[in-house]
Amino acid sequence: MLTTEDLRFIMTIANHRTLAGAARALNITPPSVTLRLQHIERKLSIKLIQRPSRIVCLTEEGQLLLDKGIPILQGLDELQEQLDERKELVCGKLRVLAPLGFGNDYIAPLLGKYKRQHPQLDIELELSDTPNWSNHHKWDIIIYIGALNDSTLKMITLADNQRFICASPDYIHERGVPKSPRDLVNHSCIALRENNEDVTLWPFTPEGSTKEEVIRIPPTLASNEGRVIKDWALAGLGIIMRSEWDVQPQLDSGELVRLLPNFSLPNANIVALLSSPEKERTARISGFISLLKKRLSPVPWKK
Repeated sequence: MLTTEDLRFIMTIANHRTLAGAARALNITPPSVTLRLQHIERKLSIKLIQRPSRIVCLTEEGQLLLDKGIPILQGLDELQEQLDERKELVCGKLRVLAPLGFGNDYIAPLLGKYKRQHPQLDIELELSDTPNWSNHHKWDIIIYIGALNDSTLKMITLADNQRFICASPDYIHERGVPKSPRDLVNHSCIALRENNEDVTLWPFTPEGSTKEEVIRIPPTLASNEGRVIKDWALAGLGIIMRSEWDVQPQLDSGELVRLLPNFSLPNANIVALLSSPEKERTARISGFISLLKKRLSPVPWKK
C-alpha cells in the first residue's frame, strides 16, 4: 500500500532535475534513492520515471500520482496544523469520573469554573463510588480516593488524605471510648461500601510500629453514600471510618471526635488517573489537572 512517506519521496524526486539532486535533498546516497524508487514501483506495479534518462522525467502514471498526491499531503499537513492548534486550545469534550462525595464538593464546582473560563469546552461528569474499570478508556480523567490495587493508568497525586475513625460526643457519652482496635467489635460501627473494597476490615498500625492489626468490624449500619454514614455518625448512631477531607470540619467543630488517635489507618490519597503520558495530553486535560492541583494545594479542609 502506498504511504504518505512514499508520496513525499516521489514529490522530492519530481522537484529535482536529477536523482543525485534528490539524494542531496534527502541526505542519502544516489543508490539509496534508486533502490527506494524501484521498491515503490514494484509495490505499485508501474514505472514512475522515464528510463534511461539523466534528467528526471515522470511517466504519465508518475504525473498522475503526483497530481493526486499533492492535495492529499497538503490536506494532511493542514489537518496536523489544526490538531496542533487544538492541543494548545482548551476545546472539545472533557470526560471526568469522580467519587460521589468528593466529586460533589470539589470536582463539580471546579468543572463549572473551568467551563466558564473556556466556553468552547464541553464537559461530562459522572459520580460513582464503584467505578467500572473495564470502561476506564472512556474517561479523560478519573479522580480516585483509596487503595488502588492495580492500574495501567498514569497516576498524579493531588493531595494527601488520612483516614480517621470517629464518632459523635453523644455516642461516646453513651457507649464509651474504645481503648484499642479490638474494642470495636463491641461497638456500633458504620460501614461505607465503596470501590469494591472489603469495607468491614479496618487495618490499624500502632504509633511507632510497623505491624498492622486488622479488625473485622460488625457493621450495624452500611451505605454506599459517604454523606449518609456521616449523618448517621453525627446523629450518634455509631463509629465511622472516613477520609479527613470529609470529616475534618466536623472534627474541628467538635461535632465528631477522633478515636484511637495513637493508631493510624492507611492513607487514601486523592489522585488523578489518566491514560495518556504528559507529552500527549490535550490542553483541556492538562489545564484541568493544573486547576485541580491549585485548588487542592494547600488542602482546603485543613486550617
